[in-house]
Amino acid sequence: MTVGSFFYKRKGVTMRKLFILAITIFVLLAGCKSALQSEKVKITFWHGLSGPLGDTLNEMIREFNRTHKNVEVITNPISSYTALSQKLMASIQAKKQPDIAQVFESWTSKYIEAGVLCNFEELMRADTTWTKEDLEDIYPVFLKSNTFNDTIYSFPFNKSVRAYFYNKDAFYRAGLDPNHFPATWNEFRLYCRKLTTDTNNDGIPETYGTNFNVNEWQFINLLYQAGGAILDELGNPQLNSPQGIEALTFITDLLNKDKTVYLVREFEGQNDFLAGIAAMYEGSSVSITHMRQQPINFNIGYAPLPTYRTNKSAVSGTNIVIFKSGDKKREQAAWEFIKWFTDTNQTARWSADTCYMPVRKSAMQSAILKNFLKDYPQFQGIYNQLETAVFEPQIPAWFKARLELKGYLEKAMRGISTPKEALDEMNEKFKSIIYEEQYIKNL
Repeated sequence: MTVGSFFYKRKGVTMRKLFILAITIFVLLAGCKSALQSEKVKITFWHGLSGPLGDTLNEMIREFNRTHKNVEVITNPISSYTALSQKLMASIQAKKQPDIAQVFESWTSKYIEAGVLCNFEELMRADTTWTKEDLEDIYPVFLKSNTFNDTIYSFPFNKSVRAYFYNKDAFYRAGLDPNHFPATWNEFRLYCRKLTTDTNNDGIPETYGTNFNVNEWQFINLLYQAGGAILDELGNPQLNSPQGIEALTFITDLLNKDKTVYLVREFEGQNDFLAGIAAMYEGSSVSITHMRQQPINFNIGYAPLPTYRTNKSAVSGTNIVIFKSGDKKREQAAWEFIKWFTDTNQTARWSADTCYMPVRKSAMQSAILKNFLKDYPQFQGIYNQLETAVFEPQIPAWFKARLELKGYLEKAMRGISTPKEALDEMNEKFKSIIYEEQYIKNL
């Protein structure tokens, strides 16, 4: 064997060893990476948001996952809030609930009774980065609506208020100030008359002041503005109070007496507003997010609700809860996500991108919302409604009663029943739902 051939063979052996060593190192590193990834706490999140709202939520969750190396949020969008409620109840019965989920206050009450929710106050006390100032920064209406028996069991997530959108060009044509939206019920009724036109005198207006769909939330706001309430201090239903009847009569008079408002279903009203048939449109503060997906061919204005005896405004939307898992790491990771999503900058961004309300008062001083209000100054009045906002009952019976309310409102709005008849029937129905819930609870 020559020296050259010996060296060649030795070189081949060396190369093979180096190759094997490289493969070994690669496998070890991959294993280490896999081990590190396996330590990442994964939490599941069930929600009912879709469309542009869901897109913004997904974008923010992706950002959270990128910036938090130890936590990963995995979403499971559900088709509707009703489906979400049903799926959550089934998961609780099967003891396979998600880590976090969107919920309404009336759902939370049932989950507390079932003993499946984490106590937010315990998580806050264990978090050295969370301060008393953080809690005081949350809008009072949100903090109160998420407090049950003096304990915080849920946290505000996507909350909205009612708002009006109006066609400034139509106001100008009717001789009305395009920068002034009616501030009271009486002024609103007057504007509806001026904005309703029948140019060919055939008895069928070409344009209307506005349109209404059958909406429980609209009625609830009017009820509070008239000085009424859903329940009295003892928890008895008060939907058929004089104030409740007055609120529903305001709606029916516009529809059936003045005929300056017409009845629509679901998104027909929004589409007719964009088409110029209705000069004003009442929706959620987030309605504009959906409307912006279509071209808006007129100067659009934004305004808070007209008021009556009070300027109370009922907030709506869901909160977020953390379900007990028995795994403290997952529960803490869930709190980490919620804390991040509702911090000043994130809640301001969420509000500017979706027109949901910010959770924190400090968000209104953020550069994000200041820039938003610079572009849309009239939105300030919509945000101001949070200062006098109220929330709906937390009891489970209200979730069922609210669904029933729609049918009774429609009877009155279509002239089948008087407002008093409809609300008398609904109030009795509400009482029976409360009785059924209490009976089941005591079984």
